[in-house]
Amino acid sequence: MLVTGALDGHQPDYYKPYAPISFDKETYSWTDKVHITIVSPAWNSNEYGIDTIGDDSQFPIKISTSSHNLSQYKLVETSANSGIFSGEVTLTGFSHDVDGDGKTDTNPRTGGSGPNGGFLETKRDDGLTLSFEFAEGVVLTKSAHISWNVGQIEFSKTNYLTDEQVIVKVIDPDMNLNPDAVDNIKIDASSDSDVAGVNVVATETSDDSGIFEATLRLSQNEQSNANRLHAKSGDTIIAKYKDMTLPAPYSIDDEQDISTNASVGTFTEHSLLIDKIYLSDSLGKQIRQPHLNQKLQIITPIQNTELNPQNFINIIQITSDSGSVVSISWITGTLDKSQKFEISQSWLPKQKGQYTIEAFVWKSFDDPRPLSKKQIQQIIVQ
Repeated sequence: MLVTGALDGHQPDYYKPYAPISFDKETYSWTDKVHITIVSPAWNSNEYGIDTIGDDSQFPIKISTSSHNLSQYKLVETSANSGIFSGEVTLTGFSHDVDGDGKTDTNPRTGGSGPNGGFLETKRDDGLTLSFEFAEGVVLTKSAHISWNVGQIEFSKTNYLTDEQVIVKVIDPDMNLNPDAVDNIKIDASSDSDVAGVNVVATETSDDSGIFEATLRLSQNEQSNANRLHAKSGDTIIAKYKDMTLPAPYSIDDEQDISTNASVGTFTEHSLLIDKIYLSDSLGKQIRQPHLNQKLQIITPIQNTELNPQNFINIIQITSDSGSVVSISWITGTLDKSQKFEISQSWLPKQKGQYTIEAFVWKSFDDPRPLSKKQIQQIIVQ
């Protein structure tokens, strides 16, 4: 069966329906712009002009979500005789407060006839379907998924010097509320020296990117204000973004703080220095030959080489000659600038043999950056 109405013998073939439909994404967020392409040489009826498809009742294009649709939506040939037709539709979501200010931040609406300027309402978890009646009774379709996303936040570096510029990036396609304009979101930034911190605006990198960036300046001597954050060497800085557009199985009203951290100051293996570890008794007398069931003190001499106080955790791990860990202990503390200190941790050997003692100094368990080279001491218990 052939369909009449095409010019110059270019008639869509009922038996060979060739018209691949493509979207620019497989999954969209609720306010994305959808770019549509249909390759259909059979509908290139005028090789010298620009053709259109979809805008008549006999061979319509319909674009729909689960509860709204656009009928007879027109696509336009990209150039004369190309046989490629394109258009776009902007998804407009539903009424929702995305920043917690009690106001709706979206403008849900449905309307338009194409090829551009079409709007289509969606739900959070929805589907997008385009159907094209290529020939009488021959309907070609293409579908995509619509869903919210869990946002991501990151610093541009893991370690910053004091008084350095800091860039914070948030990736959240759900906050690209207007794909034709640059959107903004808010980020909280704080440091160990200023836990209250500041609230800064992150700006979308382009109209339709869903990527937002904010710039902070660190300052050791000035208090936090606007985009300036008070932070000292040795601090951890934290950036936090409240995501109020979470995908299933979260509920629509759920929210989650998304955070990241970085360090301030140059944390190298020389930030803290460890001298050679040694053994002593409870009175501080050095033990050169340990014995079975003798209570030992493992002494770690440590020095802060920074000009600011440093928090640390000292971990002692003891392994047998077979490689089995027989003891792990730790102590947390703070060293003032240039302070020296001897850390003591006890151990009672219960078997004879050769043991390896390893001493680590990290910033913390949550932030296991080494502040010094580990020290290794081998002993024989008689």
